[in-house]
Amino acid sequence: MYNERLAARRGALARWRNLDERIANLRLVVFVLGVVVGIASFALDLIAGPWLVAPFVGFISLVVWHAYVIRSARTVEIAVEYYLRALSRLDGTWPGTGNQRCDLVDDEHPYAADLDLFGHGSMFELLCNARTQAGERSLAAWLAAPASKEVVCGRQAAVDELRDRIDLREDLAMLGRDVGEFVHPDALIAWGERPSPFSPAVARWARIAAWMLASAAVGSVVAWALTPVGPWPLIVVIVLEWVTGRLLRDRLDAVLAGVQQPEEELVVLARVLDRMQQERLQSPRLAVLRQQLLTGNIVASVSIAALERRISWLNAQRNQFFAPFAYLLMWGVHFGLAIEGWRRQYGTQIRFWLDAVGELEALCDLSGYAFEHPADPFPEIRDCGPYFEGEEIGHPLLVETDCVRNSVRLDGECRAMIVSGSNMSGKTTLLRTVGINAVLALAGAPVRAKRLVLSELKVGATIRIHDSIQKGRSRFYSEIKRLQTLMEISRKGDGKLLFLLDEILHGTNSHDRRVGGEAVLRSFIDARGIGLVTTHDLALAGIADSLSPRAVNVHFADTLEQGKLHFDYVMRPGVVTRSNALELMRSVGLDV
Repeated sequence: MYNERLAARRGALARWRNLDERIANLRLVVFVLGVVVGIASFALDLIAGPWLVAPFVGFISLVVWHAYVIRSARTVEIAVEYYLRALSRLDGTWPGTGNQRCDLVDDEHPYAADLDLFGHGSMFELLCNARTQAGERSLAAWLAAPASKEVVCGRQAAVDELRDRIDLREDLAMLGRDVGEFVHPDALIAWGERPSPFSPAVARWARIAAWMLASAAVGSVVAWALTPVGPWPLIVVIVLEWVTGRLLRDRLDAVLAGVQQPEEELVVLARVLDRMQQERLQSPRLAVLRQQLLTGNIVASVSIAALERRISWLNAQRNQFFAPFAYLLMWGVHFGLAIEGWRRQYGTQIRFWLDAVGELEALCDLSGYAFEHPADPFPEIRDCGPYFEGEEIGHPLLVETDCVRNSVRLDGECRAMIVSGSNMSGKTTLLRTVGINAVLALAGAPVRAKRLVLSELKVGATIRIHDSIQKGRSRFYSEIKRLQTLMEISRKGDGKLLFLLDEILHGTNSHDRRVGGEAVLRSFIDARGIGLVTTHDLALAGIADSLSPRAVNVHFADTLEQGKLHFDYVMRPGVVTRSNALELMRSVGLDV
């Protein structure tokens, strides 16, 4: 389907570009014709002056038409880019082409970096097609914090309803520029909710004064042109306008500070709202969001569009040719007061509109992912826990043909798996597979599995731990600080922690690692947590024996064939029986 739509959009784009080229050539012809007519009229007196109007009107008409064609071509070009990226997601060439937004999550987040949720080749980059920053932030928040069962079920129903709405997702993609260029939504929210700088009396006085002075300015200009009174009345009016402007300047600046820049952003927001309101939405959560976009009998898109028009009219005073007339007409005061009137009526609704738009866009992102992965089911969320049972779970960032699936079950009986194995055998990928599927499940998305059942969980990981010169931390100290954070989550979470510990206590000696690792794991299990711990130190595999039956050993293996290592990435019970470190060193040319 994507290929068919891409071919159709490419055909439309070719037609628009062809029309663009023809109009550009026609504009040149009309311009030259106008020059010839002008010379013939004024220099040679061969053509009557009124004939000059025809080339002028024709040229202006072509300029307007050309602008429409250029906008239409750009819109179709965005659709082409949208489907090219959609196809890249299907063939695995998408990393680096989308929205990465590492800034949307704290550096100390307990699992975002470990599970590749943000950044190059991340889950966020794969999912996100948002046209507003509100949509970006909603999706990021869902990935960064698990939702309750009730919320997850509501999102699942909404995503399932939106799954096949390709036209909706395409229309949203074509609504504007790259979202990174847009104003931050907090600025609009703060503007809408700040106290009014105008009291009712001052606003009434300012409005009356602006109309009176503008009328006086027009009258003075007419009088100067038609009577012998001269420019003095106009000069007096200009001085009075300057005084009035000075008196109102601080108040007007406070009104306009938050909205003079985001004119195009408001256009996009209004279009997103309008497109969403056109859609017939049935699921309970979508119905709630649709209602949230209404204020009395006025829909949000109409209200935002009205604000955008007022800002557009206000910004007309920046034109150097119109600026003198705008000054005489008190243009800034008139439209500043009009914008303040809008803010008084609708300002407190901006937060709710942006929240609704953000959630709707995030749901559309998840629905696009669901459409592109029809074999991925929605997980079942259990009330009791902690519980995680994934049958044939795989990593969603891997191309399906490269993805080896394994089954994992963690519950009240078996709370932890000690995963041993040689280097590059798949231990860390298993941790990330379990973690990222839990994150997707509790965000309301489908999961890469044959079946997944889990309870409400809070994920914590020590997979990608780094030292820090700025913070004066070694890798080992950074790891134990993260373990402390996970322990706090476990104690506060009432048995909801899903811990994913990669090469636990890697930066210390074998004895301390064995004693410390067992103590940490026992603490997590005693706090009713569940999870996986990887190691290639076989001494740590004995931890499972001391914690049996609450912990078990599993492993990944490799084979050496004709001097080359081969991995099947299949998880097996028990402890690994061999190491491949020396073989790996030899394979890269080290003499060992």
